[in-house]
Amino acid sequence: MRVGGTVRRPVGPWTDAVDALLEYLHAVGFAGAPRPLGRDGQGRQVVEYIPGEVGAAAGTYSAVELVSIGRMLADLHRALAGFVPPAGAVWNRIIPPDSEDVVCHNDVAPWNLVRSARGWTLIDWDGAAPSSRLWDLAYAAQAMAGLRADRPQAESAVRLRAFVDGYGLEEAARPALASMLGRRARAMYDLLRDGARRQLQPWARIWTEDGPYWLASADYLDARADLSAAALR
Repeated sequence: MRVGGTVRRPVGPWTDAVDALLEYLHAVGFAGAPRPLGRDGQGRQVVEYIPGEVGAAAGTYSAVELVSIGRMLADLHRALAGFVPPAGAVWNRIIPPDSEDVVCHNDVAPWNLVRSARGWTLIDWDGAAPSSRLWDLAYAAQAMAGLRADRPQAESAVRLRAFVDGYGLEEAARPALASMLGRRARAMYDLLRDGARRQLQPWARIWTEDGPYWLASADYLDARADLSAAALR
């Protein structure tokens, strides 16, 4: 909840690690994350409130905006390459990654992106955990570029290319990203399906609202992996 110029959240076993990560990002000059401000009298996590417009509906960013968002994500990954988690760090790992090479936000999507006075700022870091840059990028590319079955393939290709070019992904890694898009979407579908079976929130609610979307997205991205690879060449 917002209290003045701050946001207060219940703490979890992972909160200390998240605070250490956010403090590190502030120390190295990365402006795209809120600063941690300790705990309040009720023991809640306190972070800086970021005023601005929260993202946009998936697929409505312009090509120029997609380039700049991709660049922000690359800046984040470069900054986090030097982060050393505190001893005994506990993370709220929601979806197992393909591999681990850096701590990632893991939910880089319009609903967690603020268009603020200081540029793009990512909020809601509770799911941060060790992952891989490519796994994080695959999810962000689908969410930010709005890669979905009801959008013309040519339009999706242009949007995907803009985002990945903004990120600056090396040519050799682009085929792997294209093939990972569907896998990452299916991992989200599996999370929601399994959460619904076990009646775990918020996954059961999101499954009811968006389960068919994630299945359709995974099938769409898998079927068009070659076209995505061609768009990134």
